[in-house]
Amino acid sequence: MARFVFITGGVVSSLGKGLASAALGALLQARGYSVRLRKLDPYLNVDPGTMSPFEHGEVFVTDDGAETDLDLGHYERFTGVAARMTDSVSSGRIYSNVLEKERRGDYLGKTIQVIPHVTNEIKDFIAIGEDEVDFMLCEIGGTVGDIEGLPFFEAIRQFGQDRPRGECIFMHLTLLPWIAASGELKTKPTQHSVKELRSIGIAPDILVCRSEREIPQKEREKLALFCNVRPDSVIAAYDLKSIYEAPLAYHEQGLDQAVLDAFGISPAPKPNLDRWLDVQDRMQNAEGEVRVAIVGKYTQLEDAYKSIAEALTHGGLANRTRVRAEWIDAEIFDREDPAPYLENFHAILVPGGFGERGTEGKIKAAQFAREKKIPYLGICLGMQMAVIEAARNLAGITSAGSEEFDHEAGRKRFEPVVYHLKEWVQGNHTARRKVDDDKGGTMRLGAYTANLKEGSQVAKVYGQTVIEERHRHRYEVDIKYRDKLEEQGLCFSGMSPDGKLPEIVEVEGHPWFIGVQFHPELKSKPFAPHPLFADFVRAAVENSRLV
Repeated sequence: MARFVFITGGVVSSLGKGLASAALGALLQARGYSVRLRKLDPYLNVDPGTMSPFEHGEVFVTDDGAETDLDLGHYERFTGVAARMTDSVSSGRIYSNVLEKERRGDYLGKTIQVIPHVTNEIKDFIAIGEDEVDFMLCEIGGTVGDIEGLPFFEAIRQFGQDRPRGECIFMHLTLLPWIAASGELKTKPTQHSVKELRSIGIAPDILVCRSEREIPQKEREKLALFCNVRPDSVIAAYDLKSIYEAPLAYHEQGLDQAVLDAFGISPAPKPNLDRWLDVQDRMQNAEGEVRVAIVGKYTQLEDAYKSIAEALTHGGLANRTRVRAEWIDAEIFDREDPAPYLENFHAILVPGGFGERGTEGKIKAAQFAREKKIPYLGICLGMQMAVIEAARNLAGITSAGSEEFDHEAGRKRFEPVVYHLKEWVQGNHTARRKVDDDKGGTMRLGAYTANLKEGSQVAKVYGQTVIEERHRHRYEVDIKYRDKLEEQGLCFSGMSPDGKLPEIVEVEGHPWFIGVQFHPELKSKPFAPHPLFADFVRAAVENSRLV
């Protein structure tokens, strides 16, 4: 049976609960334990799939096709454990499940209430797969005191009561603000946050305190006294240069030992931190730097491209090179020549997105990279824009465009080189979608196999000809244009197993120009960089030596 660690937050949001959870998972793994991490989000959306990237950041996608919170990306990157659909749930999903059961008559005519029906549904979710791992880490989104989070806090309180003593602990993450005028770290917000948590029946076993200044021993003792935790269970969480310093930093502060002590595990297995020491060494001892332009449409919020930014960092680690990613709004190129903006970069990346806004700028970025022989990586929409660019400027299809843009405009303006995917093979059945279907959960989602062309650049990058990657899109490049485009040097080097859906394109004779329909960034890790990102950064390094 798994031991459960429930991670809550207080004082303010965005303190780094997800990062703390992921780092703790990595430290428990370093001691030889198996872990799984879960996220319970209080918002009423069924999942983040229809949320604006400006509001919620990126949508992380699992192998089994779940659209989840970006914290699951942290979990995977730090532990290497592939997240599943059952590792993320929202209030919307919980209430949807409860109402479906009520409609079926599963509650035998009872009045449906938050307690016990909603809380029982949450507890059932928490317990899924508990026999598979040693530790289950469950992060509760939001902060204590949020009205929408109350059912989740009540559910974990009940869960802790239902289980045998010593099977569940609670870890609370708070902020110690620095008041410059008085030159003091203030503990009162944390005291009030813990008071709020205790008022709903949860007593934290461990306090993790974010602070930009060192926490004096006197303040630690004060927190321990007034929050009723052991002094060695008050853990400092200081600002770091890189998130990948977090496992070693938390270990130094004693977080993993505090967790094992709270469970009464003694003697504790010694940790093997070689993986994280190697990551730290590669980060601190980079042998050079490359500049990569990310030409996107959600550049105002870097969390919209969180996994891409991290995957570029991982590619840098693989090459002992520091990657300086710079964000450029694609809409600028709708009006201006991209050359002055892009000519000093060593590589160009065009990420995914939805809708027509900024796409002409992305097409110009792809053209610039192709013509100037600059390494180019196009992801999802970035691949589609590269294909449209080649269709217009190489194959003579001057009106080439995407059916997505015509749907958005409500009239036909383009020859649809990219079309709305209405049917595809998913496992052992055929999935079908219509243009006017609901937006949520209706894309081609999750892991799909692709076959790579023997001898192609991408086959050399992967070192194999059969791969599996995660998808999130509803538009595809139309295979009927393949012959015309390949005549002009755009090779379709990766295809779906049935040969109907283009997965990868590359420009022949170019130093490094690859577009992929899937999202390779979702599977990259600091200790196991994705092959595409590792080789993309290698190509950027080679290009930097030529500039």
